[in-house]
Amino acid sequence: MTINKTPTLLVCLFFFSISALAQKASLAYTLKMDNPEWHFFHVQLTCKGIKKEFIDFKMPAWTPGYYQKMDYGKNLEQLKATDETGKELKWEKINDNTWRVPSKNSNTVNLAYEIKTTRSFVATAYLDETRAYILPAAVFLYVDKMINQPVQITVVPGEKWDRVATGLDSLPGKKFTYSAPDFDILYDSPILVGNLEELTSFKVKGITHRFIGFKLGDFDRQQFMRDLKKVVEAAVNIIGNIPYKSYTFIAMGPGQGGIEHLNNTTFGFNGTNLNKRENYIRTLHFLAHEYFHHYNVKRIRPIELGPFDYDKGSRTKMLWVSEGLSVYYEYMIVKRANISTDAELFNSFRGNMMAFENKPGRLYQTLEQASYETWSDGPFGRTGDEINKTISYYDKGPVVGLLFDFKIRQLTKDQKSLDDVMRFLYKEYYQKKRRGFTEEELKAAFELVAGSSLNKEYEYVTTTKELDYPTYFNYAGLNIDTTTQALPGAYAGFTLREKEDSVFIANVDYESPGWNANIRRGQQLVKINGERSSVSFFNKLINSTRPGDKIRFTFLVNKETEDMEVILGTKTEKGFKITPAGNPSPLQKQILESWLKG
Repeated sequence: MTINKTPTLLVCLFFFSISALAQKASLAYTLKMDNPEWHFFHVQLTCKGIKKEFIDFKMPAWTPGYYQKMDYGKNLEQLKATDETGKELKWEKINDNTWRVPSKNSNTVNLAYEIKTTRSFVATAYLDETRAYILPAAVFLYVDKMINQPVQITVVPGEKWDRVATGLDSLPGKKFTYSAPDFDILYDSPILVGNLEELTSFKVKGITHRFIGFKLGDFDRQQFMRDLKKVVEAAVNIIGNIPYKSYTFIAMGPGQGGIEHLNNTTFGFNGTNLNKRENYIRTLHFLAHEYFHHYNVKRIRPIELGPFDYDKGSRTKMLWVSEGLSVYYEYMIVKRANISTDAELFNSFRGNMMAFENKPGRLYQTLEQASYETWSDGPFGRTGDEINKTISYYDKGPVVGLLFDFKIRQLTKDQKSLDDVMRFLYKEYYQKKRRGFTEEELKAAFELVAGSSLNKEYEYVTTTKELDYPTYFNYAGLNIDTTTQALPGAYAGFTLREKEDSVFIANVDYESPGWNANIRRGQQLVKINGERSSVSFFNKLINSTRPGDKIRFTFLVNKETEDMEVILGTKTEKGFKITPAGNPSPLQKQILESWLKG
């Protein structure tokens, strides 16, 4: 047989040229933050060794861990490109996140640009007089089709700042200079700069864990770090392996949100709130969630979540696993760390059940759909009237995870659990195959551990089938109250908000008295029963009325007033109170005890 070797030779030459290009090319950034009160980062990039007629520089449209298009390119301003002689190169913006520079085979291309910051949030870059938060995906351009290129970053802090916190590797002998083997790692490593405070570190299995942040607040730091260590230990005990050289909790100051990374997490934090027990447990849940993500989503991941599509985003139907099961484990980790009580654990799941079950979206959207459509709906479902046709995988996900866990324990006589599923996924796909899993492989993993078909349970993922709570809770000797109860008092079904001197409808419950009277979110309310509207007057009136009473509301519509009459009703809901059952069987007792203790 004659074999034509020409195509193979061409392929080999092509990959050799790409490899040689990657070896010769170098990208080095310098990040400055002069005049932080202006809220602009100043970025300089020296790009060497890419000899082409033109180079396309791109800014990601989103950042992994936050499944929304953020359009970071819109914040890039004052771009200037020069060649190795200092001659200016006339660039062209060819789409929302791509800048084409006619390099004309120059060995060196220098870029200088500014990044405008407007919002202090974990998924955006931010700079002000107090600190700098650098979200790399929102700040650093990459060369198109060279996402695997090594990169170097030098941070020049503001003149009054002395600390830099990041998960990036430091370059020895070079202050505030860091390296990343590729842009995936760079974009996975936020940087916090300022006068930061670092708490006493701790070790788990010989690995150092740090906590550093800005304006940490007033709280018992020693007790907090003791409990945080317990949280990490409980999480590690689930998987049994620590895959990083060190881990850093980076608190970016008061605010909301958190994003997970391979060896760090960044999050809003205000320690002053920790003085209340409820806030303390909620904060540890939050940190346990973000920490467990370094396993579940960064390493135990749907196959779509890597390599990332930085232009369009990476959609998957399995965020109910990545996020929903991380919520499940945040509760279990804090409980198994002997920090929260049984009652607090039950109440956490109860909150998710009430949020999911008492809203109509459960009848319209599946867990898979909520996962896939988060790019358009948002992580907590759509807004406006459409909110009534969506769910949050943050609410249904942990509940379905709980049912899966109880079912696996029951089928295997408590010899296996959801923990075994997570360990199998970690070992089989992260450690062995070095990739994510498909939907089919995920289901197969569940059933392999259970030793049985879980088609019935998977209907809770793929359909809007009602969840059979009593059956599954009974496996662990628990009762759950799923009866519908009438709440005391009159019910209008909507809330108000005040903005300056005006009053608006804030939210309207689906098919409530207000909804049925055609009251909708955002409408401006001017009078209530002929009196000037206010939130306090509305609340006082509702508290003094009974079901069946009527209230007249006057709205401003197209600069004209319009009256609507609402007949007050009674609100009903399911409470989902969880309590131990009397006289549990030996298996029920064993399942409950092992579930709580791990």
